[in-house]
Amino acid sequence: MITVSNVSMQFGGSTLFKNVDLKFTGGNCYGIIGANGAGKSTFLKILCGDLEPTTGEVSIQKGTRLSVLKQDHFAFEEFTVLDTVIMGNARLYEIMKQKDALYAKEDFSEEDGVLASELEAEFAELNGWEAESDASKLIQGLGLSEEILYSQMSTLDGNEKVKVLLAQALSAIRISFFWTSLLTIWTLTLLSGLRTFWLNISVLS
Repeated sequence: MITVSNVSMQFGGSTLFKNVDLKFTGGNCYGIIGANGAGKSTFLKILCGDLEPTTGEVSIQKGTRLSVLKQDHFAFEEFTVLDTVIMGNARLYEIMKQKDALYAKEDFSEEDGVLASELEAEFAELNGWEAESDASKLIQGLGLSEEILYSQMSTLDGNEKVKVLLAQALSAIRISFFWTSLLTIWTLTLLSGLRTFWLNISVLS
């Protein structure tokens, strides 16, 4: 599902890691363990495309989406909980904003109509009409009230923000499993000063 080929990373002439070859397959749980400064966070940033490696590449199977649990709890302060959750599916959120901008135009042209039609088709394909109800189910499954959907992220406490960001990470996929499985998707464990990042890869129909 995710293939790492000959990945190396250097900073200022120092090699953090080199010639990494890995394959992450569906249905397995993987742990990345190491001391502080070993490069765990850097490797994860390379995996999710936030950082380019010095050499090598990361390839993701076609039709597969990669979700990331954000560590910055204050990155979405100006957005509502609903928008923050939907942002987990970046393309869907982009389409929603494009549609809003198009339909708000006073001089709606024929070209705009064609584009709107294309966007609506992709919106439906991405289950956009269910996005709000899916977001509601996600946050309720994580122990939050659906009443906070339209609240600003800035009004939430730290624990609530973490749960919303977990919902964001999960929103990129069509949820079709029991809510008790949610917390098995992403786990961060601290053991004797070592950070262990667990990545659970699942194939959902």
